[in-house]
Amino acid sequence: MKLKVAYWVVTGLVSLSAAGSAFLYLTAAPNMVAAFEHLGYPDYFRTMLGIAKLLGVVALWAPLPRTLREWAYAGFAIDFVAAAVSHIAMGDPLGTAVAPIVVLTLLLTSHQLWHRVSAGVESSPVASPAGA
Repeated sequence: MKLKVAYWVVTGLVSLSAAGSAFLYLTAAPNMVAAFEHLGYPDYFRTMLGIAKLLGVVALWAPLPRTLREWAYAGFAIDFVAAAVSHIAMGDPLGTAVAPIVVLTLLLTSHQLWHRVSAGVESSPVASPAGA
C-alpha cells in the first residue's frame, strides 16, 4: 500500500509540474514566450510542447496500454534533459537548469515505482541476520 501511495504522490508532482508548464506555454504567458525566445526556439515549438506535455500527463494517469505510458515517460525524460541542457548552453544561472533535473529525478522515481506497483511488488523482504 505504501508503494502505491508513493507512486501516486510522486506521479502527481511530475504531472502538476508538466501540466502547469503546459498551461503557461499554451496561454502564451509573457515570461514563457520570452524564455523560449531567449533559448532560440521558434514560437510554434512552445505550443507543440504544451500540447505534448498535456498528452503526456493524460498518458500517465489514464488506463492506457503500457507502451503509451512508457512513451510518455520517455518523452518527459527527453524534455527535462533538453530543458536543462538548453539553459546551460545559453549560459543561464545553474539554478535554472536544476529545476528540470529535479523533476527528472521525480520522473525516474515515478517510473521505477510504477514498474514495482504494476508487478505487484509491495516491499522487499528484510534479510534476517546470519545465524538467527
